[in-house]
Amino acid sequence: MLDTPDAVMAALRENDARPYGRQRTVAAEELVDAAEQFDDTGVRSMALLELMEAYQYDGERSKSPVVFARVLKLWDTDPDGFGEWARDQVFWRFKWVAGSLTGTPDVPLGAIRRWHTEMRTRYEKAGFGLQPYYAQRYHLAAHTGVGAEDAYELWAGRPRTELSDCHACELRARANHHVRAGDDARALEVWRPVLGGHSTCSEEPYLSHAAALLPLLREGRLDEARSSHLVGYRFARGKSGMARPVGQHVEFCALSGNEPRGLEILSENRHLFTVTGDPSGRLDFLTGVEVLIAALARQGHGELAVSGPPGRSWTVDTLLAHLRTEADALAARFDARNGTDAVSSRRRARLERGPLLAEPLALGVRAAAPELAGAPAAVPAPRREAEPEPEEFADLVVRARELDLVGHPDADRLWRRIAERFEADGYVHEDGTAAGTAGRLRAELAEQRAHEALDRDDYAAGKAQLLAAADLFEQEGLPGQALMVRTRTLVVELGEVEGLAPDWPALDEALVRAKELRATGGISDDDYLIVFQCRAFAAHHDLIAALPEPPAGAVARFEEAVGAYRAESGALGSARRAATSRQYAADAAARQGRMAEATAELREVMAQLDAAELPWQTPRVLGLLGQVLLQSGEPAQAVEVFHRALAEAARWGDDSYPFAPTYMMLGHASSHTGDDGGAIRALSEAAARFDRKGRPAAEEAAQVRLQLADLLRGSGRAADAVAVLESVLLDAAAPELDERLMAQVRLDLARGLFALEEYRDAAEEYLRLADAVAGWEDQSTHTMVACEASLALAHADRWEAADAARERALAAHAEAPQWDQMAGTLRDFAKLVMRARGEEGLETALARLAEADAVGEAAERAGASYNSWFLRGGSHYERARCLAIAGRHEEALAEAERAIPVYEEGGEEAESPRAEAVRMAALIEGTDLGRTRAAVARLTAAADRCRRVGLPEAAEVLADLRERIAADQG
Repeated sequence: MLDTPDAVMAALRENDARPYGRQRTVAAEELVDAAEQFDDTGVRSMALLELMEAYQYDGERSKSPVVFARVLKLWDTDPDGFGEWARDQVFWRFKWVAGSLTGTPDVPLGAIRRWHTEMRTRYEKAGFGLQPYYAQRYHLAAHTGVGAEDAYELWAGRPRTELSDCHACELRARANHHVRAGDDARALEVWRPVLGGHSTCSEEPYLSHAAALLPLLREGRLDEARSSHLVGYRFARGKSGMARPVGQHVEFCALSGNEPRGLEILSENRHLFTVTGDPSGRLDFLTGVEVLIAALARQGHGELAVSGPPGRSWTVDTLLAHLRTEADALAARFDARNGTDAVSSRRRARLERGPLLAEPLALGVRAAAPELAGAPAAVPAPRREAEPEPEEFADLVVRARELDLVGHPDADRLWRRIAERFEADGYVHEDGTAAGTAGRLRAELAEQRAHEALDRDDYAAGKAQLLAAADLFEQEGLPGQALMVRTRTLVVELGEVEGLAPDWPALDEALVRAKELRATGGISDDDYLIVFQCRAFAAHHDLIAALPEPPAGAVARFEEAVGAYRAESGALGSARRAATSRQYAADAAARQGRMAEATAELREVMAQLDAAELPWQTPRVLGLLGQVLLQSGEPAQAVEVFHRALAEAARWGDDSYPFAPTYMMLGHASSHTGDDGGAIRALSEAAARFDRKGRPAAEEAAQVRLQLADLLRGSGRAADAVAVLESVLLDAAAPELDERLMAQVRLDLARGLFALEEYRDAAEEYLRLADAVAGWEDQSTHTMVACEASLALAHADRWEAADAARERALAAHAEAPQWDQMAGTLRDFAKLVMRARGEEGLETALARLAEADAVGEAAERAGASYNSWFLRGGSHYERARCLAIAGRHEEALAEAERAIPVYEEGGEEAESPRAEAVRMAALIEGTDLGRTRAAVARLTAAADRCRRVGLPEAAEVLADLRERIAADQG
């Protein structure tokens, strides 16, 4: 019941704790009505200021001036009725109103300038400096395009005042000025304290991250652009007051080759189409979206379904027409009000920008847009002249077969062209040419379709197409090709279908048949060698599956099969097949720890391919060599080799090359060299490449993102890591992935959110994870997660839920003990209780510490392996802290002194916590109990001890405390 001023004030405080959004705004409107029933200026002013704030941050800025007019009326009537905070806000929010008026095209320029004058008059009367006034004049000039440079100098040259925008927001405004002037480098230098996290506020650095995206791209600072997108978008996502930055993130995606990500952002923020209370922000949002939608239209995706204003379905073409109509009209309204075309000109400049990068910037996050994910927006052209396509059909077929024989990557492109012409309406096959019969071509094209299916990891479809091709070859009287294709079907699913083993009788029979055909000329040299290669592949599979101690039979079969493959390849002069045989041998040697042998073998393969002038075969050899070098502890060499492999594969346009796994290994190698930036780039690219393979590679993509997030977190970029992990969980394929993989993703996400002090969200992730692992046979994970959940909930001030989670942790601990973590959780719980409730929480805190002691006693009785000295010493130390906070200083000192000898049981490892216990004891003794002489002596001895055991920083802390206590004594 809001029937007293105190009740309204309590409701205002409760509403102030809510996140900005519709719920808070509606509540604020109701509270204004409730406050009006009282003749209490303090309550009424606070209610109006709360409503104004709700409008400001919920996309309803145009309503702020009306509310503020009521505030000013109260102020002019009864200024003494305003509290101290409310008095400050009256003057602060003149700036909010000025910004709202400028951002609303229906407000005449004259009215805005009169407001500026009102602001100046009231500031001067109240004795405030005028820098904020000149800031608003500059913002208007920048908006209209009239006198912006002069206005900037009048503002920027003045000293800041107590009513100036916060330092971070002012830096953003200054940086934006330089961006508009075309000086990205200077803008980014101005932005450096904000983007670096040194100057922040409730909205910064997040708004600056959005505004700096395109300058960072233009300056080639791609790693920073990626990070700014990940961090900045997390803040803006789903918020009604963030239309402008969301539009900037969408535009960034369009210009960095990440159209699928842009569509996903649009889908997540579809509600922004209904937010109309901030016309200037809306125009920026609509324009940013139009940049993306127009790019998709130019790429030929006009019929693609996209998210638009609620209430109907939209395609790229229909949404583009809607955006142009509305945004052009809104820009024209601003221009008409301003008497200039500055707003429309800025809009046109944004729409005229083309892609800023030659190829997509890998962002590391998953973007679920299957219609676009199959190919990047821009593909770098191979760095060599492509094989020409003969015009005559027969010549085209002959050339494709020739390239196939040597494994040239352009063969795939020629076969695709053959398929287009062969399957076109009206095609009539001409017999008697070098192309052969139509039936043979059908068989070859079926074989090519099998290759395409295998390249996208669709092994079942690949095998089916191979069998179809074999039947067609048989029908054409080509037994050699039919045998080769059928033999491939025997091994194509090895390693992909769980539990599948080679059919050795069938492989042996195939070899016998191949030799028979060879004797009669019924099989080509290369098809004959492929039969040997299939046997070598199967033997390699068996050997690897049996590691680390393969039986003698598997070793012998491998050596025989690979040796025969190599010998026959050499006899028939096939350098390509001989190189492949040696790769099997090198891989087997590496997997068995014979790294030097593997390295030497692969380097000889490289020389052999160079001599045979088969450079397009080298990328796979280089990829394997990079793996061997990485496993050999030579990450720097591995990085160089992986880069060469990727460059050569791109140079030859080899679409079948395993780019994603190679980028993943490059990321690992770069990480081992300490090049975190290179590792992050490589892993981000690996994730993007796996995404392009669709659902079959979803698990690999998730695994890479888990590694990427770990690297980001380790390099101090926790917010980036959280964004990456969130994208894994939001992926439509997430429910189909391995449950333990997803549990690790959720655990890392919960810990990342906790590190960012987003405790409520962290707690929700912990609780989801606890539910997911509750049924696992091994309950130790359940114990761990419930422990961490209880602390997250306590940090979030959700104490009832925190107690429930603690009870859950204790129950899981009874089934699967985690002695040290359980005790540590209870100690931390006690500390958080005291922090939240002070002296009133002592009884609860001591109860939690008693539970921690009980955990240690149970561990002792069970003869369990646990850290006894740390557990017992930690309880004494935390109990001392709790008692001291409650003012029970004698008991607190006794507990601190009990902790010291317990820590001494831990030896050298315990010296640091022992020093902290001494510090606590001396602080209580000298400060709270007034026994300064004893405290000084205690600290002197402890500092000397820390120096002796190599803890100079701890010694300095103790010495500083000793000096402070001694000074108080004097």
